[in-house]
Amino acid sequence: MADTNKLYNVAVAGATGAVGGAMLDVLARKNFPIKELRLLASERSVGKTLTFQGKGIPVKLLSKDAFEGIDIALFSAGGDRSLEFGPAAAAAGAIVVDNSSAFRMDPEIPLVVPEVNPHAIAQYTKRGIIANPNCSTIQMLVALKPIYDKVGIKRIVVSTYQAVSGTGAKAIAELQNQILAYAAGKPMMAKVYPHQIAFNCLPQIDSFIDNGYTKEEMKMVNETRKIFEDQEIGVTATAVRVPVYYGHSESINIETKEKISASEVKKILATAPGVQLVDEPARGMYPLATDCAGKFETFVGRIREDESIANGINLWVVSDNILKGAALNAVQIAEHLIADYI
Repeated sequence: MADTNKLYNVAVAGATGAVGGAMLDVLARKNFPIKELRLLASERSVGKTLTFQGKGIPVKLLSKDAFEGIDIALFSAGGDRSLEFGPAAAAAGAIVVDNSSAFRMDPEIPLVVPEVNPHAIAQYTKRGIIANPNCSTIQMLVALKPIYDKVGIKRIVVSTYQAVSGTGAKAIAELQNQILAYAAGKPMMAKVYPHQIAFNCLPQIDSFIDNGYTKEEMKMVNETRKIFEDQEIGVTATAVRVPVYYGHSESINIETKEKISASEVKKILATAPGVQLVDEPARGMYPLATDCAGKFETFVGRIREDESIANGINLWVVSDNILKGAALNAVQIAEHLIADYI
């Protein structure tokens, strides 16, 4: 049993970014047992002071020798920095929880959603690194795992409607600037995205690959199979960027191996870990991006049977992409580490 009085040295790499800031917020909201909090970032952020639980903490340089004495290192500094500094942190004795795509498909590195495959955390001993999945994969699998366990899932068809915060601060500013330009009757400039995002939907997230899909879409396919430990499950995705600041929405259609009714799905999800059921369409109650911002839960609604096939279910799933899609999932992994492993 874990020592409930033990305190841990925690580092946040990429502390000044949006997800890094959210990691600090989640650590504070969960009252994570911290002895020392080490904030790390690139040279341009060194010397800044961030506030954590009322205390100012200076930002230090992210470097290979910055992890001495650290127990858990939460990384959200981008894939290149994860590849450069993650192994160094692990070599220094820290357990790395990485939010980038750098290590997700490495067969020696566990890819973890705590509500879905917490047992995989035990594999961290191979490399000292645990990977956070893609934000869209996380919320989808939180909603689908209870159904998968009950009746099995043969195929998943998902369309995502992803907020601009998934791209970063510059994308948030671009949407805001385009809205202001439109209101002022001025031209709307697109720099972050290939096209105008305000009042628009862009059916491209990340770059296209040879099969006609984007990297984002294939992440959902490959990560789902790894997390479910099921290479036979069929997954196809269409990822769309929409003019929403925070909160990814997903339309999910599944074909189950055994028949299950919509009412049975609602009953299962009503008590599922990490899920908040919001499904009273007659009263206009269903998950909305505007309602999920700042919330830890994954919201599920519009549950109904697909009348075009024998074993089909449709769901609408919404979650805060910066929280459950990134920062919260990482801290939940850290909670499992201190409860069961270190």
